Amino acid sequence: MSTYRRQQMRIILADIVSAELVWLLFLLFRWIVYEGKVMSVEGVLIPAFDFHRPLVLYPLGCLAVYYLSGYYLHPFKRSRSKDFLTTFVSAMIISLGAFFIIIIDDHVTEYQRYLVSLGVLFLLQFIISHACRWAVRRFSRLYNEREDVIVIDPPTGDEGELYRQIRDAYPTGKPIYIRPRVYDLLTGAAQIRNLDDEALVCITELNMSDWEVCVKRAFDIVVAVICLVALSPLYAFLAMLVWRSSKGPVFYTQERTGLHGQPFQIYKFRTMIESAEEEGLPQLSSKDDSRVTGRTGHWMRKYRLDELPQIWNVLKGDMSFVGPRPERPYFIRLIEQQAPYYCLLYKIRPGLTSWGPIRVGYTDTIEKMIRRLNYDIAYMENMSLLLDLKIMLSTLSVLFNGKGQ
Repeated sequence: MSTYRRQQMRIILADIVSAELVWLLFLLFRWIVYEGKVMSVEGVLIPAFDFHRPLVLYPLGCLAVYYLSGYYLHPFKRSRSKDFLTTFVSAMIISLGAFFIIIIDDHVTEYQRYLVSLGVLFLLQFIISHACRWAVRRFSRLYNEREDVIVIDPPTGDEGELYRQIRDAYPTGKPIYIRPRVYDLLTGAAQIRNLDDEALVCITELNMSDWEVCVKRAFDIVVAVICLVALSPLYAFLAMLVWRSSKGPVFYTQERTGLHGQPFQIYKFRTMIESAEEEGLPQLSSKDDSRVTGRTGHWMRKYRLDELPQIWNVLKGDMSFVGPRPERPYFIRLIEQQAPYYCLLYKIRPGLTSWGPIRVGYTDTIEKMIRRLNYDIAYMENMSLLLDLKIMLSTLSVLFNGKGQ
């Protein structure tokens, strides 16, 4: 486990301990102040349903709020003021959630007690969690100051070499910085990153805020689980069609390049004959490809039904619902001959759909793939949850109109 991962685990453990402590102290407060009985469901101390369940659910709820706030992505790179504000807002959301889900079920006739309970829970949550986080950050500061990053000096007059260095650095998973050129300084791309006060350009930093990144991933997980369950009858029906359409396996796997330039296996329903690429190098498919398995294959490709198994890739974390379409290494090498900046896409997860496929459509030539690449880079530089929503709605329109091929 890397040093940075150990730091994250310390913060998460501190949040679990602090949340448990907060809930126990909150129960103790209500017992003392309102004279409830610890194991009774009739007093104001214990929620009406039971006593033990909140001891588990409350810390889990705290972790969910903290994750969605984006705190766990870079817990040791935040300023003190931002750390204070994030913890403050999270404590407010947690206390309000606990109030409306748990405390409001108490048998209490005086509303003043509700307000006092809410205020005490908020103060306990904020003070204790912030204190625990401060202690962990202080203990881990030595490691944070020794973080290892990659800094690249851009070669003079050789853009191709620069992108080759970036591509080779991505698989390490470390932050990648470039010493700025005049253009970077003039456009404000260069920023101070606390590396001996040197102005650097960060290649790996996303243009989404931390909380948006976490909400995007949480959305992927929740929607992927719902789709896999709800669409299971459709999966079975399509699997039967593929099995009857031609000889060969129902599912088709293929190596693609994803986040940080790492390879992964993408899943599809097979819509081509089993020996589609046995005779030579990988080939791009086209609308009237003779390798497609008849009417069934063309119909599935037209409505992108062959892509449905990739929802499993989304759940695994290989892909996202919205992101650049992942390519095979062979075609990436061909693209890089004309567009060496392809490696810039490696800083985000590939996706089922993006702006590029919507604008360009089916990519059966390298030229179209480069056009799609340019749209995908534009998406990457303007990433937001709202843009993702617009892309998903546009994709649904393409699918329902049968424009997938």
